[in-house]
Amino acid sequence: MKIAFQMDSINGVNINADSTFRLAEEAQARGHELFYYGPDQLAFDEGRITATGHWMKVQRVAEAPAILGERVTLDLADMDVIWLRQDPPFDMHYITTTHLLERLKGKALVVNDPFWVRNFPEKLLVLGFEGFTPPTMIARDLEAIKRFRVKHGDIILKPLYGNGGAGVFRLTQDDRNLSSLHELFTGFSREPLIVQKYLPDVTKGDKRVILVDGKPVGAINRVPAEGEVRSNMHVGGRPEKVELTERDLEICAAIGPTLRDNGQIFVGIDVIGDWLTEINVTSPTGIQELERFDGINVAEMIWQAIEAKVA
Repeated sequence: MKIAFQMDSINGVNINADSTFRLAEEAQARGHELFYYGPDQLAFDEGRITATGHWMKVQRVAEAPAILGERVTLDLADMDVIWLRQDPPFDMHYITTTHLLERLKGKALVVNDPFWVRNFPEKLLVLGFEGFTPPTMIARDLEAIKRFRVKHGDIILKPLYGNGGAGVFRLTQDDRNLSSLHELFTGFSREPLIVQKYLPDVTKGDKRVILVDGKPVGAINRVPAEGEVRSNMHVGGRPEKVELTERDLEICAAIGPTLRDNGQIFVGIDVIGDWLTEINVTSPTGIQELERFDGINVAEMIWQAIEAKVA
């Protein structure tokens, strides 16, 4: 098959951690042809959806993870599969790419399905699974957020469309920075904030459970660095081996059919203790760590699912 990857710079990837690199590597091993372009090079051109980029071959060489061909512009309708894999922020630029890629429906398989990527924001999709999520508020109004903190004590405050642990704050009942942080966030963005009850179990780790076509295939635990509330590996979180619990499987059974039926083939959910905190559909990670810890080739499973759908 001809596979296109819409992603951030291939030259900047960590070959030992990046999930997109591992997906490309597995696709190449299966005999597929790879094309790479950045989201800025996606265009609607008189009825066609085009991308300017490079045919490529990936290699496990840290300084040169890809060998790129000449720069060319292609009609993406000629591809078999297109991967939507650039990292958030989930802003209007990101949303526009989903609108453009959606126009390829029936011509190429876009993974994950861009219509539902757009309509399944990671911190909003969890709201549909009451009973599995911690107490949560989405609001811009400072007084509403203050009332939430009075009710629940310690809280986590973060941007609704942020990623990678950026802008995540823990505020105790006595912390005096809530008004200042609210002023900071609302000063540069019109978006609401998300507030959740602080879960002490986060000190034991934030579990990333990976689902392929709606089914859980494994998990890794991400343990925060000393003195840090965030467990994201971008900010020093340490990955470690972990098993799926009965609660994890219960959560996956509840959300799996929604993901599968709406074209979300590769998804990573975040579980702290017994609670689902995020459902990551834009550009989830963790497959290389899971492969190292448990020997599970998630990339192979993903391609098997995709090849079956294309066939």
